[in-house]
Amino acid sequence: MNFIRTEIPDVIICEPVVHGDARGYFVETFREDKLSEFLGYKINFCQDNESKSSYGVLRGLHYQLPPHAQTKLVRVIQGKVLDVAVDIRKGSPTFGQHVAVELSAENKRQLLVPRGFAHGFVVLENDTVFAYKVDSYYSPECDRGIAFDDPSIGIDWIVEHEKLNLSAKDKTQPKLNETDDLFEYGVNYYA
Repeated sequence: MNFIRTEIPDVIICEPVVHGDARGYFVETFREDKLSEFLGYKINFCQDNESKSSYGVLRGLHYQLPPHAQTKLVRVIQGKVLDVAVDIRKGSPTFGQHVAVELSAENKRQLLVPRGFAHGFVVLENDTVFAYKVDSYYSPECDRGIAFDDPSIGIDWIVEHEKLNLSAKDKTQPKLNETDDLFEYGVNYYA
């Protein structure tokens, strides 16, 4: 597995090695030992999630506050998405900046979104199956979000605005400067 630091170094692209032949392919989608060696710390994933969505569905930008903050390792099993991680750590040199990476069944890339980041994705092909690991269980009382269209973040979601399909919750999330429910840069949220 190959690990690539993005423009925001804590957000990591994971590229698995694909072994293919005329019969199909085999790929290791997760290796705890390799990831821990690269990061210098261990992430204890405890739950796998999966969603299926049609073109234009936008989910996000979501995160959970401590003590149920989540690291996510996300990938696409079928179809294609634009996956986005936004730094919401107050005091970070990249606060409010984002990384956007295309994940697809074809490229088999994954994105590691650490604690302290809001996460979202927009679906670029019908019948896209999106899967991810998390290292903390879902907690409704810790669940938060940021507006997907916050101009201060400036995400180009690629899909035309009128073709986006959002939940009622995601249509009403606050802008980044309208919430105090954020993380602090330099705090170890893995302790």
